[in-house]
Amino acid sequence: MSDKKELIIKITPLIENTLMRFGFIPVEIDFAKEYERDILKIFIYSKTKPVTIDDCENISRSLGDFLDELIDFKYSLEVSSPGLTRKLKSEKEYLIFKGKNILIKTKSNKIFPDYKVEGKILDYSEELGVLIEEVHTKDKYYINKDEIKSSNLVFE
Repeated sequence: MSDKKELIIKITPLIENTLMRFGFIPVEIDFAKEYERDILKIFIYSKTKPVTIDDCENISRSLGDFLDELIDFKYSLEVSSPGLTRKLKSEKEYLIFKGKNILIKTKSNKIFPDYKVEGKILDYSEELGVLIEEVHTKDKYYINKDEIKSSNLVFE
């Protein structure tokens, strides 16, 4: 199978089931090209425990043989945590990281004069955007996804 997007759709249930057994959820599953090599990157997260190197190794070993049967080209597997200052890449990540602090840069200064705000993620809605509680004032704001230029987790 040469279309990597279709392949990701095919292997995602296997990856999700394996991660669930270890108490993790996938934040992102994607192929990257680095130095002419294909790398299947799986970023994992748990709301109840930190991701350790041992967790990544165990999941990698558990997935390796199954993935080798489904992927018909040479690739490397990389399992890791999302990182302390991860750039959020999908809308579902606002729900995954609910309760975490985030720095949002906006496309305009309509709401925030400095084009940015730091706050805790309270919720996410497709229609309204991400609901945050601003760190200093404790004011609550919805920021529409179309207004967001970028957003990153903040190291706590």
